[in-house]
Amino acid sequence: MLNFSRRSIRGFALFSLMSFSLPLVVACGPQGELDASGRETAPGNTEGSTPELGAQQSALTPLPTPSGLRSVAAWETLFLGNWNAEHTSSFLPMSTSLDSWQFYNLAYGIDGNTAMYRATGKTQYLDRALLYVNNVVNNARLSSSLSKSQFKDSYLGWASARSDTLGQEVPLFESYCWRYVTRLLRVIRETPELYNNATYRAQYDKLLAFSEKNMFEKWYKRGANSYIYRVNTHMASHWAYIAMDLSRMTTDANRKATYLTVFNNINRHLPNYGNNAGLRGQMRASPVNSAAYYWNDSWGLTARPGQDVAHGNGVMAYIVEARDAGMEWTSDDIGKFVKTLNSVIWPSAGRYGNYVDGSGGGTGWFNDGFIKLGRYDANLQRRFETLNVGNNTQFYGNAAYNVRKLSEAAAGM
Repeated sequence: MLNFSRRSIRGFALFSLMSFSLPLVVACGPQGELDASGRETAPGNTEGSTPELGAQQSALTPLPTPSGLRSVAAWETLFLGNWNAEHTSSFLPMSTSLDSWQFYNLAYGIDGNTAMYRATGKTQYLDRALLYVNNVVNNARLSSSLSKSQFKDSYLGWASARSDTLGQEVPLFESYCWRYVTRLLRVIRETPELYNNATYRAQYDKLLAFSEKNMFEKWYKRGANSYIYRVNTHMASHWAYIAMDLSRMTTDANRKATYLTVFNNINRHLPNYGNNAGLRGQMRASPVNSAAYYWNDSWGLTARPGQDVAHGNGVMAYIVEARDAGMEWTSDDIGKFVKTLNSVIWPSAGRYGNYVDGSGGGTGWFNDGFIKLGRYDANLQRRFETLNVGNNTQFYGNAAYNVRKLSEAAAGM
């Protein structure tokens, strides 16, 4: 098995801007700290889309845009400028691939489309996200049928074609994608017009069952200390995100208890690191701005420069959704993270820190997490209008959803 040190994990960070302004790839080591043909079909096909709902669910009621902000409609126009090109050139083939490494970048397509659905209520975006997920699930195989699998058990999964994990089942590649699968499922569960629609409900039931058994249970039973309670903040955050979502959807009381245990452990007391290690304990006042947060990505460590911004996106993606779910993270926490981005990482136009203490020369790629802080702060959202990094469907979708949330807040919703 591969066993990368903390330094080599960072060494695997890749930054390559894909064609059609696709997501800037920010990939950590394939399994980080690794110590370690059945097929299930799902509704959908490789090219089509799910039948849409009636006109009553075709769009959300527009709201006045807060003064000085680009509207949801304007962000949607930018989104549509890339939508089909990204779909045909990258996300669709990624979704039909047998290579689990492809799912890492597919995560951005699922997130961007889900965000645009949440911003507009237009089911064409939801349908596309579901298409990708259904395609991935359709290609799952029995672990025992994967020739180089290190597990060879009865769970469904995929093998990596990446050279350093060739043939292996890789928890990082799967969890990085699946946090956005479970978030998509929560959108269906929490939207009555979707949940009560037979077409969407059938997909929801199938994909939730798959997620509970062949994602969470699979890696939990294979070894939670190795594959769930990960070596650093960002990889553990993916599992906290998944566990949180599943806890809000499962109908099984025992499973829910397990999900909440994992959620709480990652936040406050990881069982395999001691000293009450967890995300909450990692947070410190920033040495640059005491009103902002600073954290190191390795459990129990506080040394600067701390978490790299690229992987810090994964922490933010989780914490933002946890705050909105009213679970562990609060508005006070969000205010500190906003200051971390606004005054420390991104102190002025064109200046981007590589680490959360603001040091190093970063890229300004905030698509997978930090951009989501714009839903709480209009001034920060306004800055995103001028950011010329990572301008693709994930960026535009999340920016549109930020404006929708700010509009709802202004309307007292």
